[in-house]
Amino acid sequence: MARRRKAKRHIAALILARGGSKGIPLKNIKMLAGVPLIGWVIRAALDSGVFDSVWVSTDHDDIEKVANAWGAKVHRRSPAVSKDCTSSLETIQEFCLKHPGVGVICNIQATSPCLHPEHLIKALELITKQNYDSVHSVVRRHHFRWKEVKRRGCCTKPLNLNPARRPRRQDWAGELCENGSFYFTTKNFIKKGLLHGGKTIYFEMDQGCSVDIDVDIDWPVAEQRVLRYGYPGKDKPEVVKLLLCNVSGCLTDGQIYISSNGEEMVSINTRDQTGINMLMKEGVKVILIEQNPLAKTFADKISQKMGCEVLLEVDDKLKEVEKLMDGLNWKEVAYLGNDEPDVKILNLAGLSAVPLDAPVMVPSAFKYPCKCAAGHGLVREFAEHILKLNKNTKSQMENDMICSNMVF
Repeated sequence: MARRRKAKRHIAALILARGGSKGIPLKNIKMLAGVPLIGWVIRAALDSGVFDSVWVSTDHDDIEKVANAWGAKVHRRSPAVSKDCTSSLETIQEFCLKHPGVGVICNIQATSPCLHPEHLIKALELITKQNYDSVHSVVRRHHFRWKEVKRRGCCTKPLNLNPARRPRRQDWAGELCENGSFYFTTKNFIKKGLLHGGKTIYFEMDQGCSVDIDVDIDWPVAEQRVLRYGYPGKDKPEVVKLLLCNVSGCLTDGQIYISSNGEEMVSINTRDQTGINMLMKEGVKVILIEQNPLAKTFADKISQKMGCEVLLEVDDKLKEVEKLMDGLNWKEVAYLGNDEPDVKILNLAGLSAVPLDAPVMVPSAFKYPCKCAAGHGLVREFAEHILKLNKNTKSQMENDMICSNMVF
């Protein structure tokens, strides 16, 4: 009699993202190095290719929109599991009840932006190929720990060391600590109230990839770490070499001021001037584009003030941009636009942005949502973002070169 084939279990990734964060309001969709925080882990989960479905469990409309935009499905959690006191386990249990077909669940922490697809691939193989029931991520720490003792004459005592024989780091293997990045387990253990159980094993992550964000002070540190250690996506990033920017509606606020004697004036923010100078200093070419009629005297003044070329009355922006690329590929081009004629270029450019006050038809095309409105430091904000990404890309290229030259 033929042996019955074991049914394939549905493997789901579940990212918990409640809207009521106390430390950092809506931190799950706050921009971190140009990507919504939750976007880093959604991208890693999807690109791993090991999940039958990738879900975000949330109670907030804005988080749902971001999750969908990044390719995840959304489970709208109930108010009963959306409270400050609700545990992760309770939320996962509700998800299991609503999705009974799921057999293995990977609970991924939204605040672990340095998660890579290979972490998830290798960890899941411990379940699918080595028959473990649960896998959780850890990081190796070399911390000497002390216990607080609340009694007279003694306030502390060592937990994991002998003070008379303190080991050197290289002589001590350290300790394995949960970093909370992810937990794989079967639905049966979730039903029993366990995040891990049965035959359990850990997956050790590098310290560089063990990043967690709870409070504001963690944010700048995490941003530097994610630029260096984060997973950038399947497509290899390129260094931005050209920035194209609209004059009206980006560099300026789109308004023309008329004096009592009939002279026309526009307002330019000095922060934007600094941003353009920063880019050019790092070798990024900047060209300003104006589609609407603009007096040549204005253009000459702007060009002189900003130190870059200004192109006037550009009717076919896409055609003009393709000429200006001069052998560059789209990944090397950044574009800052603000209106309907810019949408095609915003979609094609490797990096694109729109001002906070852009018209409704434009925002769906951008890759980086600016916090500044036109004429209020918009170009400076985007320039800083470009320089951060360029620094990260160059660092990755250097690491790849070092690795390729290493002899094993």
